[in-house]
Amino acid sequence: MSNNEQPIALTQAPVGYADWLAELKTQIHSAQQRATLAVNRELVQLYWQIGRDILARQAEQGWGSKVIERLAHDLRTAFPEMKGFSRANLMYMRAFAQAWPDAEIVQQAVGQLPWGHNLVLLSKLKTQAERQWYAAKTIEHNWSRNVLVIQIENRLQARSGTAVTNFQTSLPKPQSDLARESLKDPYRFDFLGLTDEAQEREVEHALVKHVTEFLLELGTGFAFVGRQVLLDVGGDEFFIDLLFYHLKLRCYVVIELKGGKFKPEHLGQLGFYLTAVDRQVKSEQDNPTIGLLLCKSKNKVVAEYALGDKTQPIGIAEYKLLESLPTEWQTSLPSIEQIERELQGGEA
Repeated sequence: MSNNEQPIALTQAPVGYADWLAELKTQIHSAQQRATLAVNRELVQLYWQIGRDILARQAEQGWGSKVIERLAHDLRTAFPEMKGFSRANLMYMRAFAQAWPDAEIVQQAVGQLPWGHNLVLLSKLKTQAERQWYAAKTIEHNWSRNVLVIQIENRLQARSGTAVTNFQTSLPKPQSDLARESLKDPYRFDFLGLTDEAQEREVEHALVKHVTEFLLELGTGFAFVGRQVLLDVGGDEFFIDLLFYHLKLRCYVVIELKGGKFKPEHLGQLGFYLTAVDRQVKSEQDNPTIGLLLCKSKNKVVAEYALGDKTQPIGIAEYKLLESLPTEWQTSLPSIEQIERELQGGEA
């Protein structure tokens, strides 16, 4: 405040002022987000154009890799205030243009992702189809870069929609498709630090203790309701292992854990819980409750047979405890950490 400025005496806000201020804050935040996205799209488009030019000139003129080192030096000299023109990042630009030869895809899909996300897609995935799938999921669920890395390393694409279910016959479309895509097989519980010797109750307790990681593994839409949820049926007490609510499916999800191999009789208990939740917990606005039986192993054919005559929506999947992650694919590109240091002003 300058010497000539007088402090403003705050008086009681007029009626409606608080709502107006909240609207203005929302508008300002939205404008900031749009501006950030616009800058990001322009940057990614610029990097793609530079990479495309490098590819074209190397192909047409026969220039070798040395030209990238010279280009990096000249661009940094011409634009000293800009980060991102190291030899390492130029190599990523070249790889980016090579991975996405179609300008329309860059504008509509990966162009919406920050450059750091695109570096992850380039370094950890081999095919365009895989990159497109994870790019679309990242945009849909607004994943951070770290979450994207976790989902790729845990092979989310290969596991999505693969649980044995009867949703096609027990749920109407499009809910049946969404429900099927909401489940996966197997579920990865490496983050619990438990081995295969762990008992059901140990796994259940650890999942609740690490509920943030558990929700991430379950996927978008799941909200935790409770553990060992009490159901009073005719004066007898029963306890659900884990109860969730799915915000997109608009229904409760009962999860039962079995520490051994799947057995058809497991479905009887789960079906009973679904009936009880439908009658005692769910509201008229909720869709029918879905059951998910998680077991250490299953015979897929036996599971399909067991679901054959069931009318309640149920899925059966395995869960895996400690298991080493697959070795990351090695590339000739520089590391993402190296690029980050360069973008933050350090040496690349």
